[in-house]
Amino acid sequence: MAAAQRLVRCRCIGSLLFGLFFILYNVALGYTTAARASLALSTLPLQTMLVGGLLGIEPLTMRKSVGVGIAVLGVFAALASGLSAAPAGAWRGELIMTGAVLCMAFYNVWSRAFIQRSSALGFLAVGMGSGAAALVLVGLLTDRIAVLSNFGAPQWIAGVYLGIGGGALAFILWVMALQRASPTRVANTMTVNPIAAALLAHQLVGEPITLNLVVGLLAVFAGI
Repeated sequence: MAAAQRLVRCRCIGSLLFGLFFILYNVALGYTTAARASLALSTLPLQTMLVGGLLGIEPLTMRKSVGVGIAVLGVFAALASGLSAAPAGAWRGELIMTGAVLCMAFYNVWSRAFIQRSSALGFLAVGMGSGAAALVLVGLLTDRIAVLSNFGAPQWIAGVYLGIGGGALAFILWVMALQRASPTRVANTMTVNPIAAALLAHQLVGEPITLNLVVGLLAVFAGI
């Protein structure tokens, strides 16, 4: 594959995650609850496993399927108390979130070959840059970027933190993991996300640690 072709494909794969995924992710949260959205997001290892199998990149095995199933069931158990609260039309948010997760599943499966040919950080820089450009373009076309003019110091501080900590640093670690492990194994760690959020909520705002959260935590780590 010529260098120019690789660059174009890297940009397309990056736009799939850092552009389309985040657009769908934020739209989905407007229709459903955080708990239900987190459960849809936690189908990432299942979708990654199926995409890898369908594309012939990662073989499906019984052990892998059981591990993914246990981890996803753990998330379901941990979020069980919040799943009953469903606003009208919540299914739209969950369907959109499932579509967003499918974008990330394809990113996980397709990206490893490019990471191994070049470098994890180089691939990430090209992908995030392309995705950021796509988001700016969509913001300009929809005039949603104008909302930035209303931001105060707290919003800019939160934005910088999310961009550096939740964005750049998190995805540096993500692509480094994809460089060293199979897409499904890496994606399976996503099931830790809602569990970690619940534990953090206990520390910050005093939310109780329930039995279903403990069971879910054990199941997630067992599955991984």
